[in-house]
Amino acid sequence: MSYEHAESIDIDATPDTVYRVVSDVTRTGEWSPICTACWWDSGDEPGPDGPRVDAWFTGRNEKPSRTWETRSVVVAAEPGREFAWLVGGKYARWGFTLEPAGDGTRLTETWQFRDDGIAFFHEKYGDEAQAQITDRVDAAHSGIPATLARIKSIIEAEQT
Repeated sequence: MSYEHAESIDIDATPDTVYRVVSDVTRTGEWSPICTACWWDSGDEPGPDGPRVDAWFTGRNEKPSRTWETRSVVVAAEPGREFAWLVGGKYARWGFTLEPAGDGTRLTETWQFRDDGIAFFHEKYGDEAQAQITDRVDAAHSGIPATLARIKSIIEAEQT
């Protein structure tokens, strides 16, 4: 089983425009199938140039069976190029990379369940760890294309 996944989509907007949207974590609930809301932790709100590396934010996730919150730290904040974060500061890395594609942008969403996350799940869930891990892998595989399609729809609608 692979603990990483990436998919891409082309968007009819500049990399800077796409970056401004995907790096605004307060908008995550507009496109994520699981994360319904995010907010910057006190003192880590973005400045005029957007979010910064080492800033923390909290996300609320919802599935029919449960609701939970996670804290994440920004690990890449390069306008027009990349925005990425680590859930729990070390468990899973999520991110967006951007590159010019014709007159628009190729947006790639990446996910990696890191060794610390796998170890944490084994410690927290014991015999149920592998089922929980498989659930996260499945969520990434189904969630990434849904997220990308929704981001494309939102950005292109805002361009009109």
